[in-house]
Amino acid sequence: MALLAFRPRSILRALFAFLLVWPLLVQPVMAQSILRDAETEALFHDISLPLIKAAGLDPRNVRIVLIGDKSINAFTAGGQDVYIHSGLLAAADNANEVQGVIAHELGHVAGGHVLRSQEGIKQATGIMLLSLLLGAAAIAAGAGDAGVGILGAGQELAINKYLAFSRTQEATADSAAQTYLTTTGISGKGMISFFKKLQGYEFRYGATTQDSFASDHPVTGDRIVILQDKFSADPAWNKPTDPALEARFQRVKAKLEGFVSDPAETLRDFPETNNSIPAHYARAYAWHRSAYPDKAMDEANALLKAVPGDPYFLELKGQILLESGKPMEALPVLREAFAKTNAQPLIASLFGHALIATEDPANFEEAEKVLKASITKDNENPFAWYQLGVVYDRKGDEARAAMATAERYHLEGQPRLALANAEIAVRGLPQGSPDWIRAQDIALVSKTAADEEKHKRR
Repeated sequence: MALLAFRPRSILRALFAFLLVWPLLVQPVMAQSILRDAETEALFHDISLPLIKAAGLDPRNVRIVLIGDKSINAFTAGGQDVYIHSGLLAAADNANEVQGVIAHELGHVAGGHVLRSQEGIKQATGIMLLSLLLGAAAIAAGAGDAGVGILGAGQELAINKYLAFSRTQEATADSAAQTYLTTTGISGKGMISFFKKLQGYEFRYGATTQDSFASDHPVTGDRIVILQDKFSADPAWNKPTDPALEARFQRVKAKLEGFVSDPAETLRDFPETNNSIPAHYARAYAWHRSAYPDKAMDEANALLKAVPGDPYFLELKGQILLESGKPMEALPVLREAFAKTNAQPLIASLFGHALIATEDPANFEEAEKVLKASITKDNENPFAWYQLGVVYDRKGDEARAAMATAERYHLEGQPRLALANAEIAVRGLPQGSPDWIRAQDIALVSKTAADEEKHKRR
């Protein structure tokens, strides 16, 4: 379920064959890169928490995930995760616009729309199959023109059926989003302004239509009118976003640009005459990516001068030092960031990496503790498992090194490598121990996946 998608009918005809096998192919995140950042994930948590609760969902089961994709979109793909493209974050002017997007996607999650889409596909498929049978029968009976007409009409009817189903789901998600925002006292201005932004892109690229029947989403202008009418009567309509939350959003947005955009572009957008915190943040990443560690360090120090002890600025400084070949200098900075964020998993994995990078065996014990703290809170971080495997290898614990490596490859979707390492772990770990049981589980799952891969290749 995506925020915005207009597809002309000619494209939809070609697309319909894809919809028939859509349940087998919907793995959008596997084909895209997930961007992990401690500060961004903390922001997503805070701006979405009230909306998740308003949707009647358990916050422990919902994640807002950032995808490295320049297109302006957000979607759900089963489960309770909401995926936001980096391009959408870059296009948003403020935190309230992103809250409107999240509210819409939570409407899809709470409504079970991904699962229910199977109903729409099933209905449309039934119509299409019936038209194929009737058309084939007519052609076999010698009525070729009539048979072709039946096939075309069946395809048209099937497409219309699916589009109507999809538009209903999108309208329902809009309505749910309005309810969540109103219930939590969050202004709907951001949702309206972002829809207007999308409408502007539609006009610019010629993707707009005044015919709602030709799209799988309601016409954007109609969505704006309906929501504007509801939101304008809301007591929270003119309520501003918390300034501290908005400042955090602007930091994250600038940080993201510095991380994903071409450094030259970032330095044009944030010239050195701009001494705001977002500008220092963006330039720090741009200089670091351009291999100018001294300039990057100057920007990081400027940030820490403005906000002493900020854990995310400390994380940035530690990362610059570590990746500039100065792991010993990075340790006190990252240790402070680790402590101030209560062992935030991503910062913990970076700190653990720095401890290992010193090549000092005296640091390996602390590295093991730090990395275990990381995976205890977030066991889906391949980098943390990789670093833990390195620690075990340095300590001569081959079985646990293989176990950590199996976890890493399992998360990265490499079943054959996961299987090989899991089998080594099973042979070396104490039988019946939790690690031994986990290694067996990975081996079993990975063997099944590896066999499936082999079967597909054949």
